[in-house]
Amino acid sequence: MQITFLGTSSGVPTRSRNVSAVALRLPQRSEIWLFDCGEGTQHQLIRSELRTSQLTKIFITHMHGDHVYGLPGLLASLGLAGNSTGVELYGPNPLKSFLEGVFKASSSRVSYPMQIHSIEKLAEENKIIYEDNEFIVRSSPLVHRVPSFAYRVDQKPKPGRFNISKAKGLGIPPGPVYAELQEGKTVRLNDGRTFEGKDFCGPKRLGTSFVYCTDTVFAESAIRLAKGADLLIHEATFAHNDSQLAYERQHSTSTMAAQIASAANVGQLVLTHLSPRYAPGNKLSPNNLLTEAKAIFPNTLLAKDFLQIEIQKPATVRDTSAQ
Repeated sequence: MQITFLGTSSGVPTRSRNVSAVALRLPQRSEIWLFDCGEGTQHQLIRSELRTSQLTKIFITHMHGDHVYGLPGLLASLGLAGNSTGVELYGPNPLKSFLEGVFKASSSRVSYPMQIHSIEKLAEENKIIYEDNEFIVRSSPLVHRVPSFAYRVDQKPKPGRFNISKAKGLGIPPGPVYAELQEGKTVRLNDGRTFEGKDFCGPKRLGTSFVYCTDTVFAESAIRLAKGADLLIHEATFAHNDSQLAYERQHSTSTMAAQIASAANVGQLVLTHLSPRYAPGNKLSPNNLLTEAKAIFPNTLLAKDFLQIEIQKPATVRDTSAQ
């Protein structure tokens, strides 16, 4: 799994940061899943290495404008491009009426299959909202001024490495039989011999996981959802000195994000959704927020637009923001 940050500012864009959007690339299946879609997200996608034709799922955390205003334009552009095979959207109840209203008012038409799933109907904590043979997506409610939800993506364990030498040594013919054995199945050959897949495979390889958590003030539900995740992307709208503002506006400080990462025992924390008040040249800068978080959770990074992270154990970071 590969993460690309497309927008890392809160509320409004700045010269160096667009508003919220994070892309999850799944190279093994040529898919992109998008988390939030603030204004200008399709411009960010065009500037990135990602292909909008691979976009199949969009997960919206809540209905504030800096997280959804880019959605109608992106969906309309996908229709005009004519290369989308279909998009599934997940989000709060108003998402459907919001899109229907914009499309009706602008006489826009979506020419590809589009499904909108309300996750408020599944608002139980850690509820599975999507699952296939490779991935599980869960959601949990957060604490914000409007209904807001965090998302967790888990890659299912992969089969252990297949011992080809052992199979060949036993005279098992190469081909589909090897695939069945690697899947752990019992195989019966034409000569009557029977083999168990588990006897030819090493231990299962654990998949990777990431959690996307915004907008919220400190929330116990976020800790429970993020337990043991390899990567936690968490909002850090305010510095610790502005914690009163954070509580009033139901956003997180850098220290709240770090406390959640520590309590959840995640592999790595990335701070995003930074207030423009901390732009370079002001009294406090994003680096001050990073320092605050690192004092609690040392393995913390500061997100910036077009930062890429390969989610593995440990995660690999590639900065393409200057390209």
